[in-house]
Amino acid sequence: MNHDLTTPRWPMTRIAGALMLALIAALALLGPWLIGIDPARQTLSRFLEAPSLAHPLGLDHLGRSMLARLADACRLSLSMAALSVLTAAIPGSLLGLLAAWHGGWPERILTSLADAVLALPGLLLVLLLAAFAPGRFWPLYAGISLALWVEYFRVVRAASRTLLASPQVEASQLLGFGKLYVVRRHLLPELLPRIVTLMRFGYAGAVLAMAALGFIGVGLQPPTAELGVMMIELLPYYSEAPWLIAAPILILFCTLLGMILLGSERKP
Repeated sequence: MNHDLTTPRWPMTRIAGALMLALIAALALLGPWLIGIDPARQTLSRFLEAPSLAHPLGLDHLGRSMLARLADACRLSLSMAALSVLTAAIPGSLLGLLAAWHGGWPERILTSLADAVLALPGLLLVLLLAAFAPGRFWPLYAGISLALWVEYFRVVRAASRTLLASPQVEASQLLGFGKLYVVRRHLLPELLPRIVTLMRFGYAGAVLAMAALGFIGVGLQPPTAELGVMMIELLPYYSEAPWLIAAPILILFCTLLGMILLGSERKP
């Protein structure tokens, strides 16, 4: 039997990125059941305890299990980033398609709205919302989503305008095929790869933004287990217990690196 030697395979960089993200997701999803330790339980007499078999990452400055808190932080950061990206991608893509399809005043209004949002830096928009409810979850979620949807709108709108003017779409419309067929047959196959690419980088940006806001003290607040909050809490103890602050930094680094490697292309 002849095998097709030209069958595309994932490059090693993409496999490494997927493996990194899978391990972090496993820690976030399975950590609480596998570790079996309450991340909020304090043992003040054992503060800054070194790593051991019972506590592989040691105990923090309040005697809390670092591994249990790290699992909680991963679950919070990954789930909020996923929710923010989905909330931005779905309406942003639909509005971009609507603007390209109908044109006229709907397109002008939506484009003006997107330009207005784009004029504000993403982190500034999050900070403005966070000022209404400091330390709450919803300002971060809403701010990151509002900052991200513009990218999907602009990309989908520009690509859809070109695709809708293509001979294939014009032929389908002349043959009497409906809008749903045109979207499913001609637009989605071309738009989905671009949307997925935006989602990948948007996901990494959302995780980084959440950690940055927590680190500067305007995001989630202690005792919430979040990567940025953990960094700023453990920063004063970096000389006595460097492994503690290294753990959330390493998780954040591996998450961003994994997303980048996952999007790498195979060289011809």
